[in-house]
Amino acid sequence: MSERIELAIDGMSCDHCTGRVKKALEGVDGVTAAEVTLDPGRAVVRGEGLDAAALAAVVTDAGYEARPAG
Repeated sequence: MSERIELAIDGMSCDHCTGRVKKALEGVDGVTAAEVTLDPGRAVVRGEGLDAAALAAVVTDAGYEARPAG
């Protein structure tokens, strides 16, 4: 069964930013899809064996701040 994790992302200001975050998230093992929106700054990630901390870390490595959305 596919898992779903939603992240709140700070620091994105344009479509280039959302594309960069999407590419970073889709590069994580187990991720099958990532949908990133600028307003509000959110990412919905789907896949198998997902780890919210690992997903947030790749977003941070891409230059943005991320945390599980609650």
